[in-house]
Amino acid sequence: MTHHRHHKRRTQPEAAVTSATSTAKRRTGAAGTPAERYASFRRRQAQDASAVTRFASTVPFELDDFQIEANQALEDGRNVLVAAPTGAGKTVAADFAMFLVQERNVKAFYTTPIKALSNQKYHDLVAVYGPDKVGLLTGDTSINPQADIVVMTTEVLRNMLYERSSTLDALRYVVLDEVHYLADHLRGPVWEEVIIHLPESVRIVALSATVSNVEDFSSWIASVRGDTRLVVSERRPVPLEQHVMVQADPKTEPELIDLYRRNAVGEQTITINAGLIDRLDQLNRRAARHAGLEHEARGRRGGRRDGGREDTRHASKHHTRGIADKPQRHTPRRWAVVDELNYMGLLPGIYFIFSRNGCDQAVQQCLEAGLRLTDDDETERIRQVVDAMVDGQMSYEDLKALSFPRFRFALEQGFAPHHAGMIALFRQIVETLFEMGLVKMVFATETLALGINMPARSVVVEKLEKFNGVEHVSLTPGEFTQLTGRAGRRGIDTIGHAVVVDHRGFVPATAASLSSKRVYPLHSSFKATFNMAVNLLNASDYDTARVTLDHSFAQWEANESAWELESRVTTLRQAIEGYEQAFACEHGDFRSLMDIRMQLVDLQKDGRRQLKRRKFHSEEERTKAFQQYGEQLARLRKLDREHPCRSCPDLAQHMTWGHRWMRENRELRHAQARYDARTGSVARQFDRICSILLAMGYLKRHAEADNDLLLTDRGQLLRHLYGEQDLVLAQTIVDGTLDSLTPREMAATLSALVYESRRGGMGEPSYYPGGAHGTVAQACDALREQCTHIDELCRDYGLEALQQPDFGVVDIMDAWSSGADLGEILHGNELTGGDFVRTAKRLSDMLQQIAIAAPYIGERGEALARNAMAANHSVNRGIVAYSGVG
Repeated sequence: MTHHRHHKRRTQPEAAVTSATSTAKRRTGAAGTPAERYASFRRRQAQDASAVTRFASTVPFELDDFQIEANQALEDGRNVLVAAPTGAGKTVAADFAMFLVQERNVKAFYTTPIKALSNQKYHDLVAVYGPDKVGLLTGDTSINPQADIVVMTTEVLRNMLYERSSTLDALRYVVLDEVHYLADHLRGPVWEEVIIHLPESVRIVALSATVSNVEDFSSWIASVRGDTRLVVSERRPVPLEQHVMVQADPKTEPELIDLYRRNAVGEQTITINAGLIDRLDQLNRRAARHAGLEHEARGRRGGRRDGGREDTRHASKHHTRGIADKPQRHTPRRWAVVDELNYMGLLPGIYFIFSRNGCDQAVQQCLEAGLRLTDDDETERIRQVVDAMVDGQMSYEDLKALSFPRFRFALEQGFAPHHAGMIALFRQIVETLFEMGLVKMVFATETLALGINMPARSVVVEKLEKFNGVEHVSLTPGEFTQLTGRAGRRGIDTIGHAVVVDHRGFVPATAASLSSKRVYPLHSSFKATFNMAVNLLNASDYDTARVTLDHSFAQWEANESAWELESRVTTLRQAIEGYEQAFACEHGDFRSLMDIRMQLVDLQKDGRRQLKRRKFHSEEERTKAFQQYGEQLARLRKLDREHPCRSCPDLAQHMTWGHRWMRENRELRHAQARYDARTGSVARQFDRICSILLAMGYLKRHAEADNDLLLTDRGQLLRHLYGEQDLVLAQTIVDGTLDSLTPREMAATLSALVYESRRGGMGEPSYYPGGAHGTVAQACDALREQCTHIDELCRDYGLEALQQPDFGVVDIMDAWSSGADLGEILHGNELTGGDFVRTAKRLSDMLQQIAIAAPYIGERGEALARNAMAANHSVNRGIVAYSGVG
């Protein structure tokens, strides 16, 4: 029997933080002269008549000052950027915008970075305003799109802006939830596109985490959108305490120790707890003693071999390893951490583990330990909720393929996993049960930290490092804050608890450095794309498009950082002018002598090295190159020797100033290059993209204005294709690769443009449908060639390398589109249900885009559109078609 506690849980929650102070109580009647009292009366009268006051009377809590400030700015017609910690209530500003929509009979869009958050917000708004007033658009779901309030992903709004949708006519407010997501290198640029392209009449409500450069971000929004009010709240509504969970060995109970020392009134300070350091030292000494005993025992067992001769090879190996590997403290077991938190009354909690497999293993470990966090009544309620949510959504066979019985049994015990490898329905079940207080511990990857409303009493962070796909890297203060920000439920908990589990290499100072830095900088990830370029040129001329890109936050950041370089360039030029005056020579142009010497030094320093690195096709070519190098060197030396300034009696003094002139000139060259690279950098990238599109026939020169560009039919095709592989897909359509494919073959082939293996790299399927020389294999070869050709063009024009297609699920998508069930799809491979559904949904979206864009390729477009829609229907079925909105 595994040793652990089965403690009786505390049933009474911590005392709630309540605030009974009413708005009326906050107003203080000012005694004074009759004129002062009358002025106070008129101010109260105006306040009572405001929309801010009417909205405040509809919410069941008193608004915080920062919420009132944001709402007032919005009522006054300003854009608003609200930056506040997780759980502080910044969405109140968004709710007020929805309130204004109803009062003023206008439209609002509520945008989110992910579909799950869109679905959740849709349900929240429907509960307030009713289903006839709220719509939802997420690419694969369309509900009441003409409603006054429409919730959507940011990509949907971006596409509407480029298509000049008539829905935008009555639009007055746009909420950009989780706007700090614009730092995401893949999808972040969409936020900037939206902010730049929204009509002038629209006011934005941007909701952000607390970032250190929020003033810069606000200034940029103001430069693009006009009058913008920045509202910042650093205060957490529920104070957060930091702890460390340690455990001496598997037989003893874990210990929860404060990270920071407490003051006289019991509050945590910012000084690291000396008791924690002492306890870790004790555990280190214990680990060292234990390692020493093990080493001795190992020596007694295996130190002598072959008749008493010492095995020096093994002895040396153990000695080296003993030096390299410091004895490690015992790491608390996951189930033991949960059990201890349950005993201390610190559940519900979220346990962040930076691995999908780790989350699943944690659930299994809790089951094997016999841990149970629910009582019989809660278990029965869980069964009812799960059965109701699953009923009619999936077949028995699909549920079995996803190990549903084991998933449900874990839920009944009060714990569950939550990660992107799970299908959306399972994640929604976990979220619903956690929100109801029935699931007490969720083992989650960091994706849960984005947006989804799942506050907890405690948050556990297993390690202070994670694997980023390439290497193990330390968490940043921003990531740590995002994770632990979920600890502490407003109105329920008086304190939130962040717990770091003791692990290999852990030191308290690291945790302290992460928790003490509350904010992190927000940097743009914006860059022009092929699709963005043709959409800009469809709406404006070339010069206007470049100006538009200069308005991006990326360019704004670059310009802000360039002023220091500009100042340095000015200083260097002034210094150089001073040196030129100092070495002015009556015998000739001393500056020309220094130019010659600079060329000579550069050639001697770099010329031969570059020749040695250069690859030559023949020995003759190599000999000629070195000969030319020698001739150039000899010519410069001759010019140097024969220069008239060589005869000047003050040559040595002039050379002193000349060497300084050379040094400053070199620095000027570097500073000017860096300055040029930063100013107009986004527009230059746009220029390179346009050069490629011009060369490939997607753009053409304007007949009457050579500096302007127009879209060809190919360009119109590309304009309707959104995604990382936009140009590759367009060229695949243009060259006819897809024309001869059946819908099933089309789905299998195009899966290579949407699938991303978690291990990275260019994957191959187990087999190509139809054989290695069949139609699908040939189409995949053509796709690969197109990608290689476009990638070479990108490199030639100085753009980033193109992401290569991954053919790893060609066979799997072929099977699915032919009618295979989920069990067959997931059998015999490492693909999870969540990964498969996500890939299939992206493929479905791509096929729909092809059907819409196909008419732009002429007569064959109609047949291609029919095949694309047929392929879409074969892919978007069963579990893939599940939207999560009911």
